[in-house]
Amino acid sequence: MNSETSLLLTDLYQLTMLQGYFERGMNETAVFEFFVRKLRPGRGFLMAAGVEQALDFLEQARFTAEELQWLRSTKRFSDGFVDWLADWRFEGEVYAMPEGTVCFPNEPLLRVVAPMPQAQLVETRLINLLNFQTLIASKAARSVLVAPGKLLVDFGLRRAHGAEAGLLAARAAYLAGFSGSSTVLASARFGVPAFGTMAHSFVQAHDSEIDSFRSFAHAQPDNVVLLIDTYDTEAAAHKVVELGHELAGEGIAIKGVRLDSGDLGELARRVRRILDDGGLQATTIFASGDLDEYRLRELLARGAPIDGFGIGTRLDTSADVPYLDCAYKLQEYASKPRRKRSIGKATWPGRKQVWRSYDEQGRMAGDVVSLEDDHQMGEPLLVPVMRGGRRLTQPALEEARRDAADNLGKLPVHLALLEEGPAYPVEIAPALQQLAGAVDAQK
Repeated sequence: MNSETSLLLTDLYQLTMLQGYFERGMNETAVFEFFVRKLRPGRGFLMAAGVEQALDFLEQARFTAEELQWLRSTKRFSDGFVDWLADWRFEGEVYAMPEGTVCFPNEPLLRVVAPMPQAQLVETRLINLLNFQTLIASKAARSVLVAPGKLLVDFGLRRAHGAEAGLLAARAAYLAGFSGSSTVLASARFGVPAFGTMAHSFVQAHDSEIDSFRSFAHAQPDNVVLLIDTYDTEAAAHKVVELGHELAGEGIAIKGVRLDSGDLGELARRVRRILDDGGLQATTIFASGDLDEYRLRELLARGAPIDGFGIGTRLDTSADVPYLDCAYKLQEYASKPRRKRSIGKATWPGRKQVWRSYDEQGRMAGDVVSLEDDHQMGEPLLVPVMRGGRRLTQPALEEARRDAADNLGKLPVHLALLEEGPAYPVEIAPALQQLAGAVDAQK
């Protein structure tokens, strides 16, 4: 079974509800929307990501013969229902915010319009895909904001929560503005630039540290970045200077050195001095080791002469905020608006659009959420991306990356600086409030 497209990668209640819809003939058009209810502490904005993987799933998802046989063997479902699933296809419409769009609570990032059995069954996987990449892109964007112009590389695959998480984290981080990733498959599949240096084990495997440096330089003459903190960092920096002059005669330049432990700011200053005094002014310093946007901000505020950063565990797990308070909820069925009224989890009914306004400096000034036919001032953010179960376009990741950079450049100043401040204004339009009241009055 292909877990990326298997319709069994879902919650059991999706299938039990689906049998209920099947038996009642409930096949009218349903409208579901994916949105975030509220931001977690420490977050001022989100960045939409994962739409492309969501569309891939919708186009490809099918029940295989093996899966249908397994469903039949569970004795939970009728033979007629399982036979009906053999022809299941997603044939609906999807509207979404383009990947890289900055977004906020109560704003639909994605809307699905399809017959109820189709729109319902895809709920779990859509949340799974959109929640994760939006979470990671939002985290990565914060490092992009605090370290403009720096080389930022995703280093988190080995600590990610599974293979798909590591792969998609690399994509989401690159979308948000990272320079690339150490994850090779992300380069092969998505075109994310691949970056890599060497491990401490490579140094330890050689009888001397300088021999390990020399060996690596000859193996990778166009990408000589040497890890220098296996033993004594400053002593290793002096060895790099010695080797640098030796290699220059062979036409090989030492591109950079990497620090992975200790007081990175102080070590960077000492190493920079050694390299400069030894004539290796062009050799860069790259740092890694338990980094995130807060550590980057601290290091750069202290003037640490670090040219780039490898950010791993804290990025790929979004360690400080490991999930989004997100949902995929029914907003309309059989042409009637629907509304959930649960305490703390109430929804706004109907098909919605988000309009964004900007101030005189071109920065985001506020959003309005209303019914899609209640046009407001500003730029509409949701656009059609799928019709009849087939995507309308397939934007390149580079295009989403440009959109992300453009969005980050338009953030209100306090959000761009990751400072505490007023929440970004998101207005629920009167027409939407009135519809919610009318729906409530019918119950």
